[in-house]
Amino acid sequence: MRNEFLPFTKPAITEADIKAVTEVLRSGWITNGPQNAALESGVCEITGNRFGVALSSATAAMHLLLKIKNIGPGDEVITPSMTWVSMVNMIALTGATPVFCDIDRDTMLATPEKIAEKITPRTKLIVPVHFAGAPLDLDGIRKVAGEIPVIEDAAHALGTYYKSRHVGSDGSAIYSFHAIKNITTGEGGMFVTNDEKEAELMRRWKFHGIGMDAFDRQNRGRSPQAEVIEPGFKYNLTDICAALGVSQLSRLVNINTRRRELAMLYRKELANISEIRPLTDPDYEFKHAWHLFVVRVDTPKIDRNGFMNELKLRNIGTGLHFRCAHLQKYYRETMNFRAGMLPNTEYNSDHICSLPLFPDMTFDDVIDVVEAIKAILAGK
Repeated sequence: MRNEFLPFTKPAITEADIKAVTEVLRSGWITNGPQNAALESGVCEITGNRFGVALSSATAAMHLLLKIKNIGPGDEVITPSMTWVSMVNMIALTGATPVFCDIDRDTMLATPEKIAEKITPRTKLIVPVHFAGAPLDLDGIRKVAGEIPVIEDAAHALGTYYKSRHVGSDGSAIYSFHAIKNITTGEGGMFVTNDEKEAELMRRWKFHGIGMDAFDRQNRGRSPQAEVIEPGFKYNLTDICAALGVSQLSRLVNINTRRRELAMLYRKELANISEIRPLTDPDYEFKHAWHLFVVRVDTPKIDRNGFMNELKLRNIGTGLHFRCAHLQKYYRETMNFRAGMLPNTEYNSDHICSLPLFPDMTFDDVIDVVEAIKAILAGK
């Protein structure tokens, strides 16, 4: 039994991160400003995209993306049900219909074949998810998509590579910098793209529809002639948040390397425990960002919820990523989704559990988790 609680995750905040934030607080410019610009350029340098737009959340990026793509009633958007509900909710709020594709049972990634099954003449957008830090088969997905736009949900995938290319680099993608992500701005996200028009619209609509950023890089302020081009929203990121992200971004390689080391130890130590099944790797060249270490609890001895509770009693936290969206109350009742529609998704929704994984963990912490798992399965 551990003496101290081991959380499922915690952000890796250093003294340098704290200093970066306090410097912004002392600067006199704390909202959208030079730190936003630095975060945007820094992320694009990693991903290889031409344009980045920092936002108050990845959900904000999803909302604006649907507006850019003119998604509305009568349209269908294909996305997996095994995802956080942000994109699904945004689709529903436009009046469009979320169309859920199933996933591979063991990688938990949407496949080209599963996506192809759901394409209809009403399909206007495909938003697949790079799950847990592993990349989708992007070439295969774009091939089946044809002329239908594909926007990558890369909320889990900063530092993820597909066939030696960073995910998102060939088109447009959405990243999250929420507190549990590999790097964080507290709350925040980013839209990256190679499409200048998309970036322009994202910038306009993130700040009231004004035809330029709140921060003018030359005048250090808003130009007096700035005016509303069309109604917009209030989705800009503060420089307080962006400064934290810029500081963390400088350590992304080290952060992801440490996460990978911990994940590999989990794999080694769990290899002979048949009741606990980690996800399998895709069969193409890739580099994993290890946002999550997900296992499936597959034993008649104990169900997933009981397993998570037993770990908690042993001072070990866990996460659940995710309960499938199509069987949540609103979508069952308003769109008539039913159990049995997506068998691979539903199996995983019932069995998955995310084990602790964050850079400040030690190898001994991993061993503690594995020993606790063995004890639970032994009925001790």
